[in-house]
Amino acid sequence: MASMTVSSVLPVRCLGPAKRQSTSKISSMAFLDSSHETSLGSSKSAFLRDGFSSLSSNISGLPLKSRYFSVVFARAATEKTIHDFTVKDIDGNDVALSKFKGKVLLIVNVASKCGLTSSNYPELSNVYDKYKTQGFEILAFPCNQFGGQEPGSNAEIKQFACTRYKAEFPIFDKIDVNGPNTAPVYEFLKKNAGGLFGDLIKWNFEKFLVDKNGVVVQRYAPTTSPYQIEKDIQKALAAA
Repeated sequence: MASMTVSSVLPVRCLGPAKRQSTSKISSMAFLDSSHETSLGSSKSAFLRDGFSSLSSNISGLPLKSRYFSVVFARAATEKTIHDFTVKDIDGNDVALSKFKGKVLLIVNVASKCGLTSSNYPELSNVYDKYKTQGFEILAFPCNQFGGQEPGSNAEIKQFACTRYKAEFPIFDKIDVNGPNTAPVYEFLKKNAGGLFGDLIKWNFEKFLVDKNGVVVQRYAPTTSPYQIEKDIQKALAAA
């Protein structure tokens, strides 16, 4: 696993970093509920075109249709949290995620050429602008494992996100989220928030909500709009 030395380098953003908060409280239990209704609209056909249609439309007698099902279960929190990891930002600098203690995080694997890109990036940016002063951060991890839809270099990805979509949230090094080279931070996320289809990340723009203590509390389907997550963000921000 990457070195745990706390770095003074802040994660890459298009604009300056916000002030950090801290907390010492550790939650003893995390809950997962990814069964949010998803209104796919025009993004549904793009999503199916991108390859998600290979999933069965009926699993264990439960119709999938436009709804993403997952097991709702309680998982005992381990000693390890998201704050124990160090990752590289998109410029190759080490960033200790302990810098985000006291922040509510939405962690998402992004892609520049996905059918979901044109809806997710603007919505992520809008949600970030709305809550960033309240202790909220979005951590974006580019990944090229789904249809080869993030083929560019880190520099190209950074320019795309910051120029075309004016993304101000931190963007990190391109990583693998599945397979033998899965980044440790994603091993942690999947271990602490499995789904009905297993621990694998299914497609671009799958999302994890992490509370102020670094504990995963929700996992969302790629087709879940960032706007649909706002109530959960508000609840996490209001929690002690």
